[in-house]
Amino acid sequence: MKMIGVGDNVVDCYLDQKMYYPGGNAVNVAVNCRRNGANPVAYMGVFGDDPEAEHIKRCLDREGVEWRQSRKVYAASGHPAVNLSPDGDRVFVGGPKDTAQHILRIRLTPPDLEYIGDFDLCHTSCYSGIEPELARLASKTDVSYDFSTRNEEDYLAEVCPYARFAFFSGAALTETKLDSIIESCHAFGTETVGITLGSKGALFSRRGQRFFQPVKAAEKVVDTMGAGDSFIAGFLTRFYESGDMAASLDFAAERAAITCGYFGGFGYPHDFER
Repeated sequence: MKMIGVGDNVVDCYLDQKMYYPGGNAVNVAVNCRRNGANPVAYMGVFGDDPEAEHIKRCLDREGVEWRQSRKVYAASGHPAVNLSPDGDRVFVGGPKDTAQHILRIRLTPPDLEYIGDFDLCHTSCYSGIEPELARLASKTDVSYDFSTRNEEDYLAEVCPYARFAFFSGAALTETKLDSIIESCHAFGTETVGITLGSKGALFSRRGQRFFQPVKAAEKVVDTMGAGDSFIAGFLTRFYESGDMAASLDFAAERAAITCGYFGGFGYPHDFER
């Protein structure tokens, strides 16, 4: 699979450790797809002009993810603050709203679209301000979209016609709401819908056929940051290899469990800047 992530990059700032880690949904999924064997893998987004942005770029280089089609803006990188609960769940406690992620949204030029068209899949998310570009993205390649907790009907209607794959976080949702999301996404044109349910596993539907995947136990849970992104990357990578839903979900659960064993979305801690 040839894959590109388009959208957000941030550093997640762990207040208790006074360390930050590279992250952002588009970055995390791209890195994990590369770790799963996808090749080539690229990332396109908007970088700040600070040391945090340079750290993200160095990490992408080390992971073999190409990023040089990205933009750079004179602004700070997004840096949400994070606390960890005793059981390793990450709790975001906010961050500034004047960062590179807030003041500039990526807009795609014809050369960008030609470049993206060389990939089998583009992954992006509700964190990326990419909605106006989805129709053009979908005209060039398959689109995978992480809605996180956004499941309003009007937003599904805006995005789902262009997404082959739709992913949601739904641990707090009722069965009735889960059914409603799946049915709406399919009605708007999305082929595959996946909803992660926290410790209860994940519910998927492909063209109306339902699949359930239980969680896999991690050897040690230190941090759940990025586990959902690892799940998405595991599913996408294996599905493009095999087309087998059950095998792809099993692999996704395995990859998510591994991610819970280290801090950050994919590692690489860095001391807070002085």
